[in-house]
Amino acid sequence: MTEAMGRAVGNDEAGLRATVDAMRAAFLAGPPPDLVARQARLRMLRRAVQARSRDLVRAAAEDFGQRRAEETLILDLGPVVQATRHLARNLGRWMRPDRRAVPVTLWPGRARVIRQPKGVVGIMAPWNYPFGLSLIPLATALAAGNRAMLKPSELAPASAEAMATLLAEIFPADEVGVVLGGPETGAAFAGLPFDHLVFTGSTGVGRKVMQAAARNLVPVTLELGGKSPVILGRDADFAKASRDIAWGKIANAGQTCIAPDYVLVHRADAPAFRDRLVEELGRAFTARGGMTGIIDAARADRLRTLVAEAEAAGAEVRWIGGAPGEGRAIAPAVVSGASPDSRLMREEIFGPVLPIQTYGDLAQAVGQVAAGPRPLALYFYGGRAGGAEVLSRTTSGNVTVNGVMTHYAVDSLPFGGVGASGIGAYHGREGFEAMTHARGVFREPLRSLIPLGRTGGRFERLFAWYMMR
Repeated sequence: MTEAMGRAVGNDEAGLRATVDAMRAAFLAGPPPDLVARQARLRMLRRAVQARSRDLVRAAAEDFGQRRAEETLILDLGPVVQATRHLARNLGRWMRPDRRAVPVTLWPGRARVIRQPKGVVGIMAPWNYPFGLSLIPLATALAAGNRAMLKPSELAPASAEAMATLLAEIFPADEVGVVLGGPETGAAFAGLPFDHLVFTGSTGVGRKVMQAAARNLVPVTLELGGKSPVILGRDADFAKASRDIAWGKIANAGQTCIAPDYVLVHRADAPAFRDRLVEELGRAFTARGGMTGIIDAARADRLRTLVAEAEAAGAEVRWIGGAPGEGRAIAPAVVSGASPDSRLMREEIFGPVLPIQTYGDLAQAVGQVAAGPRPLALYFYGGRAGGAEVLSRTTSGNVTVNGVMTHYAVDSLPFGGVGASGIGAYHGREGFEAMTHARGVFREPLRSLIPLGRTGGRFERLFAWYMMR
């Protein structure tokens, strides 16, 4: 047993339930933490991440086989630092009671909504961004005044152990706990009687998590995935689009839930765009000193199989560097003309492979996106008219216009999907609201008109008429 595992929560069902019970007892033992205490917790978390950044960078590199320090700092740890700052700056405003209007029949009573911490929040995090997708939900839960249990992915064990050690050093065991373990532990974790559960991962696993949570009527926030499209209008800046899309597919080797999954481009623009994209991918691939590794060989083999199946069915494949690679190392690829029925076009790719599909007019492209499962992210390049059509006729998680993935860095925006790509949202105020209970409070005055409308009151008929007028 490693030091981190020794500090982590027991991962058997009895140990997990005991930890939830201890956290809930501690939560109920006193009043919710005030603004100062919550800001202090966010500050401790931020400073710990900054101080231990080198250790965390090394852990991520160990898990992925290869991952540049800058990639971990910019895409994984940096968002945690920025999110804790945003939460701390805005928390006081979000915590204030919200006054609500009172009908004239209840004057001069007063109504307000107060945001009450839910209690104990469970967080199930994926492996692709092991720190950001663990610690941002954790920071949000703490900002909302809750206690939290975190279950990192077993596919990034070095990162999970590093987080267990870091969090044990700054938070008491009854405030923040880390659960280490495999799929059986994850299944038991999903079935615990939390007050809220946040899951980030695949749609298939998300369904199972929601079923497990439903047994205890635990409300859930599910951040899933799907095929996030890029639509290129005829008036798009193709040079910028190709640079952005290449970056989105190279970053973390495309292992990003909001990475561009496929591109829709007008058939007349497709050949030139494909050549430009191949050039940009080659430049980005060679300039980075090596791309992040695929998390394991099985997932790399799956990517090569998806491409091979599409190629066997008639698609044209351009491997950057001329070969697909071996083991966990895979080269980026551009695939043109893949069948809509192919696995490449039906399954979320989650790797540096990019299919290009063509359309005859923008309405056709928009209709294709609208007819499919609702994606976690949607990207459009082009002018205002085309952008307005895309926004009005499609439904998705967040949208970036004339860019890819950058909406994630806007801490004031909610982050979440819809339908198969997720339920609920977190980040910023929406995350705070998801992890608190909106408690309505009405203060009835000692003297008011209310008794006049009660049974037997002199003005009962008048009140009945007034209410139904």
